Amino acid sequence: MMREPRMSMYYDWNGIPMARAAWARKIEDAAYVRVLETTLSGGKWVSTVWLGLDHRFDGKGPPLIFETMVFPGEGEWAGLDVCRYSTLAEAEAGHASMVAKWQVKRSP
Repeated sequence: MMREPRMSMYYDWNGIPMARAAWARKIEDAAYVRVLETTLSGGKWVSTVWLGLDHRFDGKGPPLIFETMVFPGEGEWAGLDVCRYSTLAEAEAGHASMVAKWQVKRSP
């Protein structure tokens, strides 16, 4: 059985579908993209951003349009951990969880 294709691949902060051109304008706006960021002791950096592009590639469930990643340090792009979310509230809570998780992890 074929599944119905999604109406859109692009979504605003509220999960409302948007045209690719509108998404392209928003993705250039750093203030719109950045949700939260935290620098932990030891320099690790936790960043939560709006992707706007649905990262739920199997189409099973709501679009994943926010992402939290942990990096070794700001400006270092090899991610140590990642989680994606469908809503802003989930992204904010996920950011807090990731900060708590990585604050207790210590490098030897």
